[in-house]
Amino acid sequence: MPVTRYSCFKRERKVIKDRTVSSGMELQKTKKGRLFFEAAKGKIKILHDDFLTTDLIDENSVDLIVTSPPYNVDIHYGSFKDDIPYEKYLEFTEKWLGKAYSLMKPDGRMCLNIPLDKSKGRKGAGFQSVYADVVNIAKKVGWKYFSTIIWNEGNISRRTAWGSWLSASAPYVIAPVEVVIIFYKEKWQKTNKGVSDITREEFMEWTNGLWTFSGESKKKVGHPAPFPVELPKRCIKLFSFVGDTVLDPFLGSGSTLIACALLNRKGIGVEIDENYCDLAKQRLIKEAKVTQKKLWGD
Repeated sequence: MPVTRYSCFKRERKVIKDRTVSSGMELQKTKKGRLFFEAAKGKIKILHDDFLTTDLIDENSVDLIVTSPPYNVDIHYGSFKDDIPYEKYLEFTEKWLGKAYSLMKPDGRMCLNIPLDKSKGRKGAGFQSVYADVVNIAKKVGWKYFSTIIWNEGNISRRTAWGSWLSASAPYVIAPVEVVIIFYKEKWQKTNKGVSDITREEFMEWTNGLWTFSGESKKKVGHPAPFPVELPKRCIKLFSFVGDTVLDPFLGSGSTLIACALLNRKGIGVEIDENYCDLAKQRLIKEAKVTQKKLWGD
């Protein structure tokens, strides 16, 4: 599986010893969630907070979630190593999906980018069925399943694991793709009319559930697992109206908010690591040409 996409769990925690959430994941203590960055007349916001406990986002206020949650694939980051037991990872997944559900409007949607499966941490033969497990958990929480988009990053050249080479003894079958699962809260059709900015060509191409484009360079972005702007751009144009509110619960390097700023959506990003909050801020200023509103205490 590609290293360049694992944004979240991996990327956003400064671990402390005196606080461990019930899911078994140790998180940074942020004292009190705060508004880290605000721009575009309040339409773009970075919240330095723990998504599981934040009270800075109103319930029933979000139109679309676009995010890539923790992958738990044992990648080393400056502030966290994401290698908790798979059962604890699924417990964490249920908690954040439940929190996200409460923040959505009745016609709210979610685009959830995760791996199809993963080999890290398995106890026996076969891979861990991340996609199937997360879909089941989301439905248990209350989300309704709509469809799945296959994202082909074209990274087959980076493959190194073959299992039993040229033998039927124990070969590995690896799909070099990720998925974007589309969920909705209560009803799929939008309640209110809005303005769509998607072109005919984009609509025809993106409603085909196989997307092919490259991931982002971690060296270019300065983050161990950058999220390519192309993915949130497609999700936002396809599944939201101009002016809608888009949330990324695990902001990382800020790509979802960059897409929001460029596409005239209201964007909220939650990030528990202050260093990544600052990285997202700098990318917004540079790539989306936004300017910061002076915040209290600046």
